[in-house]
Amino acid sequence: MIEHLHAVNRCRGLFATHYHELTALAARLDALACYTMRVKEWAGDVVFLHEVAAGAADRSYGIHVARLAGLPPAVIGRAEAVLQSLERDERSSAMARLADDLPLFAAAAARLPEAAAGAGPALPPQVIEILATVQPDALTPRAALEILYRLRELMATPEGNAPSAGRTIAANSPV
Repeated sequence: MIEHLHAVNRCRGLFATHYHELTALAARLDALACYTMRVKEWAGDVVFLHEVAAGAADRSYGIHVARLAGLPPAVIGRAEAVLQSLERDERSSAMARLADDLPLFAAAAARLPEAAAGAGPALPPQVIEILATVQPDALTPRAALEILYRLRELMATPEGNAPSAGRTIAANSPV
């Protein structure tokens, strides 16, 4: 998802996650920046300082957040065991491997239209025409609703060109 937003949409986005492997993407995506909440360890506990700093967290604080949220001790204990196991592994090489594997998802998504081309019935020509010409950002909510009703009617008929049964498209709508 991050790669798609970065390369295709080029929009601003904000992700709040404890998934550290995603931070490795910052090395490959020029417009991606990582930020973290500053924390201080004090008396065996973690204190969140309510300050944002550039960079990634030095370790996962998800278990601390879960404890603050009141999750059951059994859940916290299991999460701690899993985290210790992960931290024993080579984190940096695992992060780099995962970051290199992430484009596979983008490649699979790019193949979806090809696979879907022969699947299912074709859209009626009028539906395709309406979808090709409608400008969603220029529609009023009422006009958008009328278009949806019209598209639904067209999809319900075998030919896709049945006359509107009791519904008319608003005068200011494109259909």
